Amino acid sequence: MNVSEADRVAVAEQLGRPPRAIREVAYRCPSGHPAVIKTSPRLDDGTPFPTLYYLTCPRLTSLTSRLEASGLMKEMTDRLATDPDLAAAYLAAHRSYLAERDAIEPLGTDVSAGGMPGRVKCLHVHVAHALAMGPGVNPFGDEAVELLRADWPGETCRANW
Repeated sequence: MNVSEADRVAVAEQLGRPPRAIREVAYRCPSGHPAVIKTSPRLDDGTPFPTLYYLTCPRLTSLTSRLEASGLMKEMTDRLATDPDLAAAYLAAHRSYLAERDAIEPLGTDVSAGGMPGRVKCLHVHVAHALAMGPGVNPFGDEAVELLRADWPGETCRANW
């Protein structure tokens, strides 16, 4: 868990509180500030924390919230029932997420995050997962990142925090 003090300070400023269970900065905005952190599967007090990747960039978080408010998650979930290739790719993303988390510390559960593998519950998780792992790992994360490209990153990315 090699996180610089500058990164801890930046993430605390972004979140408005100290980060919990931070392991590393998993993705940086092109401007260099943290955008996604990777967290431990448990908080310091032992509480399970299954969200392995956590979106921290306020601009990106806000833009992702707008996508959520648009009804996109329902449309994505509906597509799982009609597109077997998409459902298989989403199941693979779920399994990859679990394997990566369990390699750090098994939680003894097959619950990952963001509704995987049966529905899309939180785009923030999927965007964070896609950015941290790169294209081709999380289909809905990849779609959301592509939808955000027109607005993120931008010159004002850091100006909002």
